[in-house]
Amino acid sequence: MPSAALPLPAHRARVIALANQKGGVGKTTTTINLATALAACGKRVLIIDNDPQGNASTGLGIPQSNREFGIYDLLFADLAVEEVAVATSVPGLWVVTANVDLSGAEVELVNVERREFRLKDSLEKSSGGFDYILIDCPPALGLLTLNALAAADAVLVPLQCEFYALEGLSHLIRTIERVKRAFNPTLDINGVVLTMFDRRNNLSDMVAADVRGFFGEKVYETVIPRNVRVSEAPSHGKPVLLYDHKSAGAQAYIHLAGEMLKRERKRQLAYG
Repeated sequence: MPSAALPLPAHRARVIALANQKGGVGKTTTTINLATALAACGKRVLIIDNDPQGNASTGLGIPQSNREFGIYDLLFADLAVEEVAVATSVPGLWVVTANVDLSGAEVELVNVERREFRLKDSLEKSSGGFDYILIDCPPALGLLTLNALAAADAVLVPLQCEFYALEGLSHLIRTIERVKRAFNPTLDINGVVLTMFDRRNNLSDMVAADVRGFFGEKVYETVIPRNVRVSEAPSHGKPVLLYDHKSAGAQAYIHLAGEMLKRERKRQLAYG
């Protein structure tokens, strides 16, 4: 059960799915640290750990003993966010954890009514109280990811600066377009975040140039560098902003949050 009171409802949260079918591109790391940076900016943030590996829960220091309820219960037990969210060590940041039950969810969802909308339906029943809900998706385009995309307002794509980056991204873009047509016509791409950027490597510059040439302003100016402190932080159950806030990785996520909030203000002014 929740370990601290959730914020009172104020308005509908902005729901953002962090997705890429390739593993090891920094989805979970970006989810944890972007959420922490947004919370540090005074936003009320919820992370939904939608990956059976449960790495977001682990990276936030949530022990298995505090994962009795989680995303599985949102999908199958008709529990609300208020009943399953757990407070983290970061003020203003909560998480809906993943536990071992989620490993069988892909198979179980196949025969469930409204199988693509289980997460969306659950979030709509919630009393809210968050500014942002970030959904950490598994590295696959199965029913768990489909639930996240059907529930989301937008998709944030972490993209590792490697040779096959654009090839994998093209598959994700086609999936997003199919989801828009079939399940969520308002789904948008919030942006692309370049991760594991190595300024000593010409390949990183080449990939960044290709991605910016293809997506233009959708690509965030902020890039996330390869950084030892970012890699070390999860083993301590902390976001890098708590583990070493002066590190290059921590500072990059602070800048990323600022850039996202600036984009969100422009979007609100444009659409009301």
